[in-house]
Amino acid sequence: MDSIELKPARRAAGTVRLPGSKSISNRVLLLAALAAGDTEVTGLLDADDTRVMQDALSRLGVEFSGSSVKGIGGPFRVKKAELFLGNAGTAFRPLTAALALSGGEYRLSGVARMHERPIGDLVDALRGIGARVDYAGKEGFPPLVVHAGKLKTENVKVRGDVSSQFLTALLMALPLSGKAARIEVQGELISKPYVEITLNVMRRFGVDVRRTGWRYFDVPASAYHSPGSIYVEGDASSASYFLAAGALGGGPVRVEGVGRDSIQGDVRFTEVLERMGAKVALGADWIEVSGQAGLKAFDLDLNHIPDAAMTAAVLALFADGPSAIRNVASWRVKETDRLAAMAKELRKLGAQVEEGADSLRISPPKALSPYQKIDTYDDHRMAMSFALAALGGVPVRIGDPQCVAKTFPGFFDSWKKILS
Repeated sequence: MDSIELKPARRAAGTVRLPGSKSISNRVLLLAALAAGDTEVTGLLDADDTRVMQDALSRLGVEFSGSSVKGIGGPFRVKKAELFLGNAGTAFRPLTAALALSGGEYRLSGVARMHERPIGDLVDALRGIGARVDYAGKEGFPPLVVHAGKLKTENVKVRGDVSSQFLTALLMALPLSGKAARIEVQGELISKPYVEITLNVMRRFGVDVRRTGWRYFDVPASAYHSPGSIYVEGDASSASYFLAAGALGGGPVRVEGVGRDSIQGDVRFTEVLERMGAKVALGADWIEVSGQAGLKAFDLDLNHIPDAAMTAAVLALFADGPSAIRNVASWRVKETDRLAAMAKELRKLGAQVEEGADSLRISPPKALSPYQKIDTYDDHRMAMSFALAALGGVPVRIGDPQCVAKTFPGFFDSWKKILS
């Protein structure tokens, strides 16, 4: 399908059951694979990124039986493999580190965009402890070739200002060494809530990392052990589109599967909605949003919720004045250059947009330009966030709607059910 046309809508109301969190799902899959014992996983996301991870783990000798992962209790036993990881950063980065500590020969590659996404900081960190990792193409980018090497894991250093996934990869991999390790983060660590997810999931598998501020992380000499069973909560980033619809379309719109007890930072998108004037209610595993007349403009640092910040950018089309999203330089190295892409597509709808190195300033139009085709750049979050434009009372076409299969294959079916 080249595109999907969303009809003009004025109201949004209803209930949506969210798919599992991608961030939690791929962390759980990897740690369940490396743990001693079998793990029953419920709520796991079934989408492109998790299928890529499961396929890679299968090639590395991990067995799956229904919803159960049969743990191998240590480093991967398969010592030679070629892995294709699509555009799944939550699979590519952690597997690179885990394979570097597994003592084998591995080649990791992905789609063309993955080969444009930097990984040099992680490779430098691994080389710093004795790992042998080569670039098979452009320096600093995938594809990679990982060789067996002699590692010294006491003092590990990694930059934190490009992607928190590099720190996450090291944190999850280092217990495979069987030795205590300290990671020092150099520079400012971005996207801290995603690191909190990592620490939470590691704790569930028996490895309790101690951190000193956001600079030092002490990984104990502990091995992973299955918790027996683990539940993957709903995806808070995916929740943002429906909650934003509740703010725009009156509501109430309720999402189920994520709420007050969530371990995901993107639940704090509700703070953005409240800042804009929406009414928010939270339960243990649900969130409900209702809209009021008009939305207020905002000027916010959204470094802590970079994925949900894209939803805020589209909401800015409906604010009562110019809004600013700041400190989201990580958008440049995601599935596409999200700063450039978001600026271009918002302008199609009539907004005036100033694109900075790590920010956007968005001045809304008096009315949205109708019949625009939104290009999505093979980026699931571009497709889902711009679905909100239909609530401006104009028809909108979303290009390449299949790209949502990366994290939410049934998104457009769920979306249409809440609009009227």
